[in-house]
Amino acid sequence: MKKERTYKKKAVALAYDHIGAPKVVAKGDGLLAKKIIETAEEHGIPVQNNEVLVEALMQVGLSKEIPPELYQTVAEVLAFIYRLDRTKKNL
Repeated sequence: MKKERTYKKKAVALAYDHIGAPKVVAKGDGLLAKKIIETAEEHGIPVQNNEVLVEALMQVGLSKEIPPELYQTVAEVLAFIYRLDRTKKNL
């Protein structure tokens, strides 16, 4: 009998439309987290691993803006993604 491995990752997807703060648009653990990550990768959306940030974002409700105490950390992640995107466009 084959034993399936448990997928223990957590994932949170954010959306930012430059109005207000970024919002949590998807979150989950286990197989749902795996699907969130796969969907992001299929659409060319960068995925960053930050367990501490994910734990904090898991506390934010769906469709809710991130709290002010996470602004700095999320801003650093978004800045990294924007730089990465700009680098890809220049290749």
